[in-house]
Amino acid sequence: MRNKIHRIEANDLTHYVSDSGSEAAPAAILLHGFPDSSAVWDKVTPLLVDTGFRIIAPDLRGFGETDMAARKPDYEINAGAIPDILKIIEVLKIDKAHIVGHDFGAPVAWSLAAQYPEKFATLTAMSVGHPRAFLMGGRRQALMSWYILFHQLRGICEAAYRFNDWMFLRRHWAALSDVEGAIANLSRPGRLTAGLNWYRANLSFARMIRQPEWGAYGEETVRIPTLGLWSDGEKYLAEKQMMASRKFVEAPWRYERIEGASHWIPADKPEKCAELLIGHWRSVA
Repeated sequence: MRNKIHRIEANDLTHYVSDSGSEAAPAAILLHGFPDSSAVWDKVTPLLVDTGFRIIAPDLRGFGETDMAARKPDYEINAGAIPDILKIIEVLKIDKAHIVGHDFGAPVAWSLAAQYPEKFATLTAMSVGHPRAFLMGGRRQALMSWYILFHQLRGICEAAYRFNDWMFLRRHWAALSDVEGAIANLSRPGRLTAGLNWYRANLSFARMIRQPEWGAYGEETVRIPTLGLWSDGEKYLAEKQMMASRKFVEAPWRYERIEGASHWIPADKPEKCAELLIGHWRSVA
């Protein structure tokens, strides 16, 4: 499997981008979340490449080997992530791609699909549904999202994460396939705050209570074929918020419940994940 690492300059940051498969193959952009890096896709990428797709997996700003932005507002999805991804696909000369997002990568993918439908053939959202559906998830989702409020406590949250050899991360994110790798990444100067700034800039407990309009993110309706994936071992996202996402898709919609997987679907069920992605992508070929 051909694998190339790019260092792409975009929006005053250097972005680490993994590029696997033939440059002539249909492309897919895979976006990770917190506290991950592009490595979350390592198990599923060879399966996708072997069936004839080109897989582009960047480290999002502040994560992995991509540079950190200086200020909290720089992590707002419209201000940072969307311009980053658009620049990456421009540099790689990709006219149209499938877009996939897991965890915090999912709101980025939802926003890209809604605002730039001409650039993406399909959308796949893993774990996190449409932002409006998430905000309308009700009491169960609010309870499951208690840690988002905790993440707003700058300084206190960072100290709590680091306390006693990262005990909180080890317990709260226990299903991570590479806990030690995540701790090593977040232990570097500034990296934990950079990751938490994704929550601080985009999603607060107050926003969840007020259920704001989508305007903070941009156009809300997705008009490309969309696949929603949720797992029965999910601890952080209610199934309701994923299933309700169909209200915001004016195109073919499919929902799949993955059995026997934690929040980290690509790592826990790579074969099933690849099967569903390939079927979704080929449905528009």
